[in-house]
Amino acid sequence: MLVQFGSASAMAGQADWTEFKQRFVLAEGRVVDVGNGGISHSEGQGVTMLLAVHYNDQKTFDRLWQWTQSALQVRKDRLLAWRWTTKQGVNDFNNATDGDLYVAWALLRAADKWHVPAYKKAAEAILNDVKRLLVKPSKWGPVILPGSAGFEKPAGQIVNLSYWIFPALNDFSRYAPDPLWDQLGESGVAIIRESHFGKWQLPTDWVQLGSKVTPAPGFPAQFGYDAVRVPFFLMWGKKANANLLAPFQAFWGYYQKTPYLPPTVSMENDAVAPYGAAPGILNIADLTCRFPAVAPRPDYPINTQDYYSATLLLLADMMVGEQAR
Repeated sequence: MLVQFGSASAMAGQADWTEFKQRFVLAEGRVVDVGNGGISHSEGQGVTMLLAVHYNDQKTFDRLWQWTQSALQVRKDRLLAWRWTTKQGVNDFNNATDGDLYVAWALLRAADKWHVPAYKKAAEAILNDVKRLLVKPSKWGPVILPGSAGFEKPAGQIVNLSYWIFPALNDFSRYAPDPLWDQLGESGVAIIRESHFGKWQLPTDWVQLGSKVTPAPGFPAQFGYDAVRVPFFLMWGKKANANLLAPFQAFWGYYQKTPYLPPTVSMENDAVAPYGAAPGILNIADLTCRFPAVAPRPDYPINTQDYYSATLLLLADMMVGEQAR
């Protein structure tokens, strides 16, 4: 049965959101990645802003956006410096494009929900610089660079397929119309189709776009914490089909029958991590293996999860809720 928000499940969702805020969101609006040394980053700010819109929490949204503007939107363009620490403040002024996309996505949804034109104006400023600085041509069509510096190499562009946030691209087409968003959706699917490596024919977290798609040099050649989001965004963005999901279903389906489901697998020797994945990944694996059916997640308590696992659980709840309407 599809989850129906507006009843007991909605109450559980609000409780999870309250728990998430208590654990990861400080009073000033900074999101703390407790599993990564207590840093803050543009991705965390954007994802949490998106969740605040979903849970109709404008007060928290405004605190998150105000901190993000003052602490991270400090470059000469409107992109966000990606990393902030308590000792140094911003210690890397390069952007992380997924963070920019999450923030813009959240602002557009907030503008639509709460009728605040300033949110849309801020989102459009970010997206204009995404288009100007981060979208580049390739043989597969336009691609999204992961950051403004360091990802264009002589042998080909380095990209991260989890930065193709297909549901966000769909909303950009709706709220900030430009043919480019649909073109990016098409190019992302085309690259995913060619990103099959190792025994399980899975994508690596980082790939290089040369004459063909290959694991990116200089990065671990593994299917891991980034690429786990690829099938999730395909499903949420209504791009998924049996062929695209088959490698993920084969891998996760196999390990659902073993003592633990590993979060990573190496493409160099097919070795898997010697420990089990956190519930956020387990839930994505379950949703992928069930596709096209969607169902409420198992009872994974938010209060036992680190930041990354908790965000995956809440984002998956969003997807399931939206597809149930």
